[in-house]
Amino acid sequence: MSIPTRPEVVVVTGASADVGRATARAFAQRGAHVGLIARGEDGLEAARREVEAAGGRALVLAADVADASQVELAAAAVEEELGPIDIWVNNAMASVFSPVKELRPEEIRRVTEVTYLGTVYGTMAALRRMLPRDHGAIVQVGSALAHRAIPLQAAYCGAKHAIQGFTESLRSELLHDGSHVHLTMVQLPALNTPQFGWVKTRLPRHPQPVPPIYQPELAAEAIVWAADHNRPEVYVGAPTTLAILANKLVPGLLDRYLARTNYEAQQTDAPVDPDRPHNLWHPVPGDHGAHGSFDDRSRATSPQWWLTTHRGWLAAGAAAVATAGVVGLRKKE
Repeated sequence: MSIPTRPEVVVVTGASADVGRATARAFAQRGAHVGLIARGEDGLEAARREVEAAGGRALVLAADVADASQVELAAAAVEEELGPIDIWVNNAMASVFSPVKELRPEEIRRVTEVTYLGTVYGTMAALRRMLPRDHGAIVQVGSALAHRAIPLQAAYCGAKHAIQGFTESLRSELLHDGSHVHLTMVQLPALNTPQFGWVKTRLPRHPQPVPPIYQPELAAEAIVWAADHNRPEVYVGAPTTLAILANKLVPGLLDRYLARTNYEAQQTDAPVDPDRPHNLWHPVPGDHGAHGSFDDRSRATSPQWWLTTHRGWLAAGAAAVATAGVVGLRKKE
């Protein structure tokens, strides 16, 4: 989508930490006015300071995205204070690390309400404002797990799959209506975020993202890029692309591979306190920032993502090489 002459207005849910925090900062670096939605007030205030330091303007909105009325009130406050919303990023999420046989119904409900319904409520609030103007972009923050689920995160994987289905249905409706509202989903790889330090878990050892691990700034870069480019879906990182492709080609083989490897791959060697604070029902106090505890194992860049964002140049280069080859052959003739 084109950037308006006035400062663009962006809403980011889950903005107090992890990918949301990095995304708010990335939009601020290009002068955006950013509505910050999350539950944790400590993190929200820190995010506000970062946005303003980066050159943007911030509006703090303490809200639980699992409550549709709170999301609607937050959207109205953004438009009243900052102006018409140009970009809405649905990023808020919750998870529980646990085998399904040990999950409790209320835990599954909460993960679904935050991760899936929070995205639905955010999308609907954005559409109420964007459709009459026939302008705007909605970015759903997805995951490779939206296409290929893994063990021990059934509630979260189910919610991400639901977002994928909801988004595909809505995209067809927007196409039917000839709408210029842009809808995209960004499928992310494993990231070094604070969620592994506060997620509710029943695992014997400390949860971790499945390596290889990437820094949240790469995800933020992809989200900002996706908001500006009219692609229905983008994959970030080679592991994301390979997981989605493998699930299409050999899903049964992948089931067995994940059963054999992903219990260990999602845990470090360190024991975890089963009574540690978690954020499923209430935010964990304090400012947790964008990064988790895996900086020394995380990658800041991805060759796959570079290729994704430069495929126009690559196509032009390939065409030029092909043309030169044809010209050379003709000269030889």
